[in-house]
Amino acid sequence: MHDHDASRRRFLLQSGSALGLGALGGALPALAAPALVSAESARPQLPSGLQFGDVGDGGATVWARADRAARLWVEIGDEDGFRRALRLRGPLATAAGDFTARLDVPLSGTAARRVRVAFEDAHSGVRSDWCEGRLRPAPTGALARTRPVRLVWGGDVAGQGWGINPEIGGMRIFEAMRRRDPDFFLHSGDAIYADGPIAEQATAEDGRIWRNLVADGVHKVAETLDEYRGRYRYNLRDEHLRRFAAQVPQIWQWDDHEVVNNWSPAKDLSADPRYTVKDIDLLVRRARQAFLEYSPQRRARGRDGDGQRTRIDRVVHYGPLLDVFVLDMRSYRGGNSANLQSAADADSAFLGRRQLRELAANLRRSRALWKIVAADMPLGLQVPDGNDAQGRPRWEAVANGDPGLPRGRELEFAELLHAIRAVDNVVWLTADVHYCAAHYYDPNRAAFQDFSPFWEFVAGPLNAGSFGPNALDATFGPQVVFQKAPPAPNASPLAGFQFFGEVNIDPDSRALSVDLRDIDGRSVFAKTLAAA
Repeated sequence: MHDHDASRRRFLLQSGSALGLGALGGALPALAAPALVSAESARPQLPSGLQFGDVGDGGATVWARADRAARLWVEIGDEDGFRRALRLRGPLATAAGDFTARLDVPLSGTAARRVRVAFEDAHSGVRSDWCEGRLRPAPTGALARTRPVRLVWGGDVAGQGWGINPEIGGMRIFEAMRRRDPDFFLHSGDAIYADGPIAEQATAEDGRIWRNLVADGVHKVAETLDEYRGRYRYNLRDEHLRRFAAQVPQIWQWDDHEVVNNWSPAKDLSADPRYTVKDIDLLVRRARQAFLEYSPQRRARGRDGDGQRTRIDRVVHYGPLLDVFVLDMRSYRGGNSANLQSAADADSAFLGRRQLRELAANLRRSRALWKIVAADMPLGLQVPDGNDAQGRPRWEAVANGDPGLPRGRELEFAELLHAIRAVDNVVWLTADVHYCAAHYYDPNRAAFQDFSPFWEFVAGPLNAGSFGPNALDATFGPQVVFQKAPPAPNASPLAGFQFFGEVNIDPDSRALSVDLRDIDGRSVFAKTLAAA
């Protein structure tokens, strides 16, 4: 193809897009690769597949990554194919964003849509092959209240050196989740382990050898922007994860391992020889950029009062039966400490005042039948982080090991639980601790009692070492109804202690049911909650 031919074709396509002709589907000629391509390397490639994110409110986000500067194109068809497809011109993927691109797309109706993406080389006009997925819209319209809702959730991927093992089929749990045919997946954090090197092999239980697929940069902790990006690229080499991402929309949040273990403003790397970069703020900025580049999250325009262009905390409205309240328990916290402050201040902050205020207000105004609070850390489990300078236990999550009235970070959650005590049908979902559990928070057994009882369900890990169980803190009256953890810490995925959670909402009974499932999709615990 001559340069002027490529320029003319780009002009016609761009002109059609500007005139709104893309919405006419068949009004535009199909994007076509040149008749003669001298080598496959001349075409853009999609090495990481495609992802869908934040489905709800009549739309979703489509994400893909190219191997060079290229324009994203998206076609939305129907179950019969792409003959009447809606074609949308996306942004230019450049090196500044590691050649990732995303486009918010409109969705209507209730039927699943076939969606495909391609990249057009920014210089030659040569197009890639199409990469296809399947996207189910959120329930809308007259039938919205009659459609059941199913979601799966979990966290902790490629942790403790347990990466992609081709000998066992890779990250098998993503295939188990895909087979459940969920409406969406809630990723509860630790999408990567930037602080966990992945070697060619590791020794698992009974001396068995675990053999990892390896890639450039994963042998060391991530410090540079490209090393953080490389961990996401590594995970997306897994065929089960790519197939899952092409069929199941995702809602992402982050936790600590996207940056470094147990990070907070007080994180001190001065004695850690693995890190040449000791500035935790610099590492957080690089890690946050990589996370937002690879998370299929809708991107906000402009900046908010926190000075951040895109918040990780947000509300996803999934029809009349469900709202999902996604928390960010990292960006606004004070430093990890003994967590015993008697009054709320900057040191005791966890969600931060803005997020806490908005979360309470959004829960109170929600009109959805069920409200899921997606927390990247559990509320009542004790998660230690060594000792402070005075030798006192230092804490990573909310609980402080003191069973009395709220102190430290517990103060924010006492305020929240009091503020939403009249809100019905609130359920908390989380991960982080690398085992599965069901907790019932009972004010009659709590030191702080001014709240309505609620359930918290814990899932994970998805492909990482298994640990636990952790001790509970009695401040909010949690009871262990169920838990399943390995007999020894850091059990590999070969041991079978890998778990995801599943939620089903029945439009007829209005009940919400939870299953905790193992690596093969078998339910190890089930609980049904009646709607108020």
